[in-house]
Amino acid sequence: MSRTGLKPIKIPTGVDVNINEDVVSVKGPKGELSMEISSEIEVKINDGEIVVSERRKTKKSKALWGTTRAVIANMVFGVSSGYLVELQIKGVGYRAELQENKLVFRVGFSHSVELSAPEGVEFAIEKDIIKVSGIKKDLVGRVAAQIRKIRPPEPYKGKGIRYKDEVVILKEGKKGVGK
Repeated sequence: MSRTGLKPIKIPTGVDVNINEDVVSVKGPKGELSMEISSEIEVKINDGEIVVSERRKTKKSKALWGTTRAVIANMVFGVSSGYLVELQIKGVGYRAELQENKLVFRVGFSHSVELSAPEGVEFAIEKDIIKVSGIKKDLVGRVAAQIRKIRPPEPYKGKGIRYKDEVVILKEGKKGVGK
């Protein structure tokens, strides 16, 4: 039995939720999201809360129940507050610039690397911190992972692009063995 699926989702003020057959749409101050749900899952609104349950007890419905509830909860949070992932650039001469709607990185390669913002994602830069924000949790996380993948932190000096709260464990360098 899904413990996640049992929890109701509270609808914050300023957020409208509409359920039309197999489509759940959520509208809030930050934007609007919608999701098509499986025919095996039932979504209802009771007293300002969204309740997700199984229509039929099958193996597939058990697998989808908790996931559907989690995705709907992420949609509600996204349209009300939004998601933010912060990345940090470390390294001498490593920098990023914001040009129109794309980031331009200079991180030790012979060329600069450009990354365009997909629809629904916004970039901001403060000193060595890159902020990726949007209303879709999965899209914001995916774009942040793409940015980190450009130059992941290396294990000897820690240079590269990392998540703001990520701890990079540094390796000890080679030791000269005296005879």
